[in-house]
Amino acid sequence: MSILDNFRDWKEFLGDRVEQARQAGMESQTLENVAYQIGGYLAEQVDPKNDQERLLKQLWDAGDQQQQQALASLMVKLVQNPDSLNKGN
Repeated sequence: MSILDNFRDWKEFLGDRVEQARQAGMESQTLENVAYQIGGYLAEQVDPKNDQERLLKQLWDAGDQQQQQALASLMVKLVQNPDSLNKGN
C-alpha cells in the first residue's frame, strides 16, 4: 500500500517531512517553495489515488501560479497542525 492510497497516511508522511525540514533549519518560505515544486510534480506526474488527491489536483490545475503557491502553503500549514492529522481519511 502506497502512502498515496490513503490521504491520512499522506498527511502524516508530509507532516513528518515538514517537521524534519524545520528541525534542520529550513525557513518557512523555503518550505513553502519546496511544497510548491512538489505540488507541481505531483499534479503533472502522479495519478490521484483517492478523492482528496483528485480534489487537490483539480484545485491545482484550476489555479494560476499564485493560487498554486497559496495551496502549497496551506498544505504545509495543514500538516503542521497536529489536530488536522486526526481528521478526515
